[in-house]
Amino acid sequence: MSVEFGLALVESHPKSAYTQWMDNLDIILPQLAGHFKSVWMTDHLFWNDDYAYEVWTVLTWLAARWPQFDIGPMVLGQNYRNPGLLAKMAATLQQFSGGRFIMGIGAGWKEDEYSAFNYELPSPKVRLEQLDDTLEIFKRLWTQHGKVTYHGKHYKIEDAILEPKPLPPPPICIGVSGDRALAVAAKHADWWNISDVNITKFKQRAAVLEQHCAAIGRDPQSIRRTWFGRVVTGRTDAEIHTLANSWKQPFTTDNAFVGTPAQIVEQMSAFVDAGCDYFMIDILGLPNQAILDMVVNEIVPAVKKVG
Repeated sequence: MSVEFGLALVESHPKSAYTQWMDNLDIILPQLAGHFKSVWMTDHLFWNDDYAYEVWTVLTWLAARWPQFDIGPMVLGQNYRNPGLLAKMAATLQQFSGGRFIMGIGAGWKEDEYSAFNYELPSPKVRLEQLDDTLEIFKRLWTQHGKVTYHGKHYKIEDAILEPKPLPPPPICIGVSGDRALAVAAKHADWWNISDVNITKFKQRAAVLEQHCAAIGRDPQSIRRTWFGRVVTGRTDAEIHTLANSWKQPFTTDNAFVGTPAQIVEQMSAFVDAGCDYFMIDILGLPNQAILDMVVNEIVPAVKKVG
């Protein structure tokens, strides 16, 4: 499978002009069309006191505003929304977008959001069981006609009807990294995503995923391997250093792609050689035109050639 790129949008940004976030996309996305396959939005209710946007509302707007791109959440917190209703929402967006939706989902984790918005935050074990139930509900509602019943450990549906069916059913991209979580990905994922890791960690986690696939008799190559995170690039060390320390946390080659365009191509190529063929990237410094040009003209085409 050829290497593809998606633009990652984070849920929040420093307070500024009310329309700046959307105005920036009007600058960026026309220049990415034909180079990037998709646009992704993170799922958080707030981050500190920055502006923040709700993922599903943004995805619906993106699907209508930018028909050149696939769209997806990176990734949904599964227990923020009822799984049966979420299956219905996904089926509807898949139809209205003409089949451009990708279901990115994970177990959920950000404790302060759960507390602030009155969501229960169960143990990691329970959240993974909930995720397993959620994925079963998705697949059954998307493919089984008539009344559908499923009783899981935590979620159930009873004589539920979902029509029209999504055609095709959205690919399921599961964003997880823990040992037990990777077992859920081995069982259900069409795509696997891991975020903010270096090549060593990527290979370690991919090996665990393959072990889980072997345990259930699944071909690990049937799961697409993807990476989500940041790209920090510039022409000089000073430019790169300033940008790498301009966000919520410092970015280094341990948790991002950082360097000149040539250095980033080298870093990404190692991932491609290890089986990763989709990069969902948050490009720091946009809509700076020089940075956008480096990504589109130097990084993306060179990495695609590796694949």
